[in-house]
Amino acid sequence: MTLVEARSRIAGRFLAARRAAAGLDTYPGDFPATLDEAYAIQDEAIARWGRPVIGWKVGRVPPPLIDRFGADRLAGPIFHEARAGANGAAVEMPVFAAGFAAGEAEFLLKIGATPPAEKQDYSLGEAANLIGAVHIGIEVASSPLGTINELGPIAVISDFGNNNGLVIGPEIADWRTSGFEDWEVSTRIDGGTVGNGRAAGFPDGAIGAARFLFELMARRGIALVPGQWISSGAVTGVHRAFPGQTVEARFSDSLSLACTLVAAEPE
Repeated sequence: MTLVEARSRIAGRFLAARRAAAGLDTYPGDFPATLDEAYAIQDEAIARWGRPVIGWKVGRVPPPLIDRFGADRLAGPIFHEARAGANGAAVEMPVFAAGFAAGEAEFLLKIGATPPAEKQDYSLGEAANLIGAVHIGIEVASSPLGTINELGPIAVISDFGNNNGLVIGPEIADWRTSGFEDWEVSTRIDGGTVGNGRAAGFPDGAIGAARFLFELMARRGIALVPGQWISSGAVTGVHRAFPGQTVEARFSDSLSLACTLVAAEPE
């Protein structure tokens, strides 16, 4: 079997599990050696999934692995979004009951201008100038592979970045002067606090996630377009949750949104 055939088989097995809403006990093939190989599997899966990419999630590479992989972040496509419910009401979001699921409080950056195709290096200011709006949100992380996070960045990249949708909350007024990256953010599951944090705790904050994505996509030859979302990273950490549980994200003292996880249905 050639390397291309092996990548295609892995992508196909991940897609088949997602379509069947089934679980995977182990990584579905020989484990790739590099992030580039994992992104090649992701590219294959995106092409075969055939659905519009409405945005990209950016996640962290754990510090012990940064030197090994030469990257401190990773990315994956987002295909599904839901708008936050009115008056704080939770919206339903599907997850893979036989796999992994989590809710993550995140700042969602909306691309406002097309990044130049040939540009592969950005300052934080240049990245910020391509952002049209910032919203609060929840990333619903979920994969058929139950051990995806334990297996690390290569597994996460291989299966759409371990993403299964976004809950999009209110826009932050005057985001450039709001100081949102210093806001206290908390995540609650079924009413109990499971994490607190600030986006400023990330390397270069939420805008650093945008810069990473602009540079990565230029190298991968993937066009980003206005209106796509950038889910900029789990501010309070990754908090495992299960169907039937409600995840609430609170930002500063005045903004919040919530979702209730439900088991995904087979297509």
